[in-house]
Amino acid sequence: MRIAVLTSGGDSAGMNAAVRAVVKTGILKGCEVYVVREGYEGLVRGNTEWAEAEGQRVNTSATESVKQEVEINQYQAGSDNVNLLENLRFGDGELLKDGTSEFVGGRTLKGRYIVRVGWDDVRGWFSQGGTLIGTARSMTFKTVEGRRAAAHNLVKEGIDALVVCGGDGSLTGADVFRREWPDLLSNLYETSLITEEQLKKHGHLKIVGLVGSIDNDMSMTDLTIGAPTALHRICEAIDNINSTAYSHSRAFVVEVMGRDCGWLAVLAGVAGGADFVFIPERPPQVPWEDAMCAEIHRHREVGKRKTIVLVAEGAQDADLNPIKAEYVKQVLSERLGLDTRVTTLGHTQRGGRPCALDRILPTLQGVEAVNALLESDESTPSYMIGLHENKIVRVPLMEAVEQTRAVTRAVKAKDYDKALELRGSEFKEMLEGFIYTSALGSESEKLPKEKRMRVGIIHMGAPAGGMNAATRDAVRYCIRQGHTPLAIHNGFRGLLDDNIDELSWLGVDAWMPRGGSELGTNRALPSADIGGVAAKFQQFKLQALLIIGGFEGFCALLELEEGRKHYPAFHIPMVHLPATISNNVPVTEYSLGSDTSLNALVDACDAIKQSASASRDRVFVVETQGGKCGFIATMGALAVGASLVYTPEDGMTLDMLRRDVRYLKTRYSLDLPGKSEGRLVIRNEKSSEVYTTNMITKMLQEEGGSLFDARSAALGHTLQGGIPSPFDRVRAARLSLKCMVFLEQHHNRLLAQGGPHKPRHATGESAAVITVQTSSVKMVPVQDMVSHADMVNRRGKNAWWYDIKGLVEQLAGKPKFLGLHKVAGAGEFSKM
Repeated sequence: MRIAVLTSGGDSAGMNAAVRAVVKTGILKGCEVYVVREGYEGLVRGNTEWAEAEGQRVNTSATESVKQEVEINQYQAGSDNVNLLENLRFGDGELLKDGTSEFVGGRTLKGRYIVRVGWDDVRGWFSQGGTLIGTARSMTFKTVEGRRAAAHNLVKEGIDALVVCGGDGSLTGADVFRREWPDLLSNLYETSLITEEQLKKHGHLKIVGLVGSIDNDMSMTDLTIGAPTALHRICEAIDNINSTAYSHSRAFVVEVMGRDCGWLAVLAGVAGGADFVFIPERPPQVPWEDAMCAEIHRHREVGKRKTIVLVAEGAQDADLNPIKAEYVKQVLSERLGLDTRVTTLGHTQRGGRPCALDRILPTLQGVEAVNALLESDESTPSYMIGLHENKIVRVPLMEAVEQTRAVTRAVKAKDYDKALELRGSEFKEMLEGFIYTSALGSESEKLPKEKRMRVGIIHMGAPAGGMNAATRDAVRYCIRQGHTPLAIHNGFRGLLDDNIDELSWLGVDAWMPRGGSELGTNRALPSADIGGVAAKFQQFKLQALLIIGGFEGFCALLELEEGRKHYPAFHIPMVHLPATISNNVPVTEYSLGSDTSLNALVDACDAIKQSASASRDRVFVVETQGGKCGFIATMGALAVGASLVYTPEDGMTLDMLRRDVRYLKTRYSLDLPGKSEGRLVIRNEKSSEVYTTNMITKMLQEEGGSLFDARSAALGHTLQGGIPSPFDRVRAARLSLKCMVFLEQHHNRLLAQGGPHKPRHATGESAAVITVQTSSVKMVPVQDMVSHADMVNRRGKNAWWYDIKGLVEQLAGKPKFLGLHKVAGAGEFSKM
């Protein structure tokens, strides 16, 4: 199969990762892969047959002449490996550099838009924002004549499979193109532009869509390519604005992108601790000026020095009148007398290096896109590759597009409830969560006194990004409902030392962007003095407990639940919210802090790889934290394009190291002279007690010889610290609020058992861990999780990401290049 990939519509960070994944996966599957420059406009323009170069007319298909120059047949490899060598070194990817494009040997080729690419042509694309193959809005493609020209250009290149990365308009165009394909080819045949053989061979066009949109405005997927990075840019700006707003006691009105979708505004409002947001799907109460001023005035009355209001560019009131940032500023200045400024972030949201999520998810989606193409036939619908919670899914492309457009129609019809429903449950939850955590609320909105709880909040284990955000939102929810939030400082040791106090609404206001643990944390478990812990529960009259932490939190909850047999004080609802960079809590697929850690790893490795690439022939062995769980090492390796990864789950052996040295030597020997790149080896700190980072580095220095050098870098506790990522903040908000609802539900069940002096017995379901499982969030009783836990190694027995290590090595070409080494019989291979 010959596969083409194009990017269309607005650019977004992560598009390059998607293109890279399509190219590499296609080559690994035995396909020829092409990129289309400038989106649909490139399809329409196609390739010129000849171009002027140094006074001579040269054929633009230079692959054969290049093959002859290097005499590729000297390598006695199988046909698959010859194809791999061709794809590795002799793709036409040099044409991607600019419009005129230099090719090997000094030839200059012009006018080529459909370009065959090889393995190394997409080298280093992970860290680049935007789209390196270009994008353009093509009016010509919207006409039948334009689509006929596009079909002709594809058939000339022998292409009948297309991956399109873009928004709903781009994906709609792809589906129209597919439906019209048979008629377009029939017309081309009737006008003698294609042969009968071409008509029969390419009678069906296969299409798969990837959604590239910073607005996250596509239905039937939780996340679009580019949205996480755009959220990062916004939150970085808000974090910076917060400090100057606090210093001068100012109000800032920040305009963010979102013409038809308020996702960026809502999630930035949650992650940035905003006071008010305006979005298209849920206009504020009329008159909204009164509602906004009343809320912000209450915040100022309790002592808040700063005010942040977010306005999506498509925000409107209930009558569909636009709400503009300048007018919001005017209202705040005139009615409240606030010193107000306006900041319009503009295209800074769209650009910059992709964050970790915008490298990992587009890679997984690109792999799935190629698999979907290879498995499709004429009866298969056009698929869009989406995401449900933590699961890559295929959904009918036009069904997703239609549902997306239904949101716009619902907003125009002023049916805002339907618009929110169509946006999905997560969007609605985040909007409700923002309201609960940003507004003070009134006494009339609180629960009856008999239903209010004294809620203890404790941090366990190592610090992780998102702990403070989860605590802040739990506290804000408690206060709004009338509960009493009690901070237990320094873990269970602090509880035994009476280090406990009540938290306030304003006291946790600035906790969203703070890393580490404001409450303090340690690894001490209740079993150190279980009786003393029970006495403190009784002394402080705790009626519910929220544990935020890693594997220690899971173990602590397990001990408390088992302690119910002997201590009535533990017969209260208790819930554990996983928060650890190791992501080693069993059952759940995601823990707070792991996204922050992955971003820290990506930032460090980008800098390290830049240094390694500048030296051309250097390998860096990067050591990560993670305990005996290889999540950070594995997913980090996928996010930075590492060549090798070592994890505790697989361990390390001498045979493994021998193979890896052979692979690296083979890989460096195949680099074109002067074009070697720096490469990364990611090693988890607990992968082996014998084969240490230092030992591996020295081994590579010795074995690399004249091919490559080696250095090491231990990232250590840098992976734990820093500002929490926006996704760790918003997930903290979402999950902590679900935890609070869980505690309320089970508290009410206990109340229903009888009077205040009657002993109450909590069921096993009332001590649970909140988990993310593929496409849903579930509360799992802690006792049910024991069978899934490897208590010795402090991790789950099975994890969704275990197979990712194999994907990392495939995308690095390790199996293929080791195959080249094994069949080598002449030339440079025989010297290894």
